[in-house]
Amino acid sequence: MRKIVAGLFMSLDGVTESPQDWNLQYFSDEMGEAIGASMAQTDTLLLGHNTFDEFAAYWPDKTGEDDPFAEFINNTPKVVVSTTLGEVDWQPTTVVRDLDAVRTLKMQLGKDIGMTGSVTLVRSLLQAGLLDELALMIHPIVLGSGKRLFDDVTAQVPLDLLKSETFKTGVISATYGPPAR
Repeated sequence: MRKIVAGLFMSLDGVTESPQDWNLQYFSDEMGEAIGASMAQTDTLLLGHNTFDEFAAYWPDKTGEDDPFAEFINNTPKVVVSTTLGEVDWQPTTVVRDLDAVRTLKMQLGKDIGMTGSVTLVRSLLQAGLLDELALMIHPIVLGSGKRLFDDVTAQVPLDLLKSETFKTGVISATYGPPAR
C-alpha cells in the first residue's frame, strides 16, 4: 500500500498559512535537499481545491530555470479532492469527490502520494486515519495570526515521532506518523 505524506511549513505557533510570506528567510540548501529527497519518493500529488487553485495560477508557466521544483510539480500527476471543482485545464490532474477515492488511490501501485499545503485536507486525512506521515518544517518564528494546522481538530490524534533533524537556520524538520501497533 502506498503512503500519503504531507509536508508543511509551520511557525512555532502552528501557523501554516501563506508560508511564502515568512519562510524564505529560513530556506536553505539543507531544506531544499530534504524537500528534494521527499519528492524523489513521490509520484502523485494530492491537493485540496484551494491549494490546487493557487498552484494552477502559479506553476503551469514556470520552468526549471524559474524554480527548481517547477518540472516536478508540473509533470507529476495531481489528484484534487473537491466536491465542487469541475473540469481543469492544468494536466495531468484528476478530481475525486471523497476520501473513499483517496483510500482507493492508496491501494494502487506506485511511490508515495505527496501533499503540500491543503491544510484542511491534511486534517481530514489525519482524523480519518489515512495520513501515513506528517512532515513539518517548524520555523523559529511566531506569527501571532493566520490559519493554524490544528484549528479544527476536534478529537485527539496520537502520533509518534518517526524522525527529526535541525537545520543550521533553526528550522526543525520533524516527521510524525500513527503510533506503531
